[in-house]
Amino acid sequence: MKNDSPSSTKPYLIRAFYEWIIDNNCTPYIVLNTKIPEVDVPPQLIQDDKITLNISPQSIRDLQINNDNLYFRARFSGVEQWIHSPIQATLAIYAAENGEGIAFEEEEDAIPAEIKDISPTKKKKDKSKRHLSVVE
Repeated sequence: MKNDSPSSTKPYLIRAFYEWIIDNNCTPYIVLNTKIPEVDVPPQLIQDDKITLNISPQSIRDLQINNDNLYFRARFSGVEQWIHSPIQATLAIYAAENGEGIAFEEEEDAIPAEIKDISPTKKKKDKSKRHLSVVE
């Protein structure tokens, strides 16, 4: 049975921009939303729930960009690690030299509700609703 909804254009655009950046002798960088639980990156490099990574062939190995995930091996402080990210976590891919590339909107449905709902205002509201009552 054929699925009536078309697949996401995002992985195709990421692959196309990656190839275009490489063909133009530039350095491809990706920006990932690290609030998505399946993103596996070095935590010490995360800033403001995002990470920017150089994905040039000189910097990484075994890059795979399929319709669901992005994988590659990279060295951080001399230690090789596998990097994994769902495609939906990709916020941008661009050339470091000139900033040309594509940015994507943050996919709200990819972030678990329990992470989205955490905020100082929300916590205060929740605490104010709690109270004890005497039951006789």
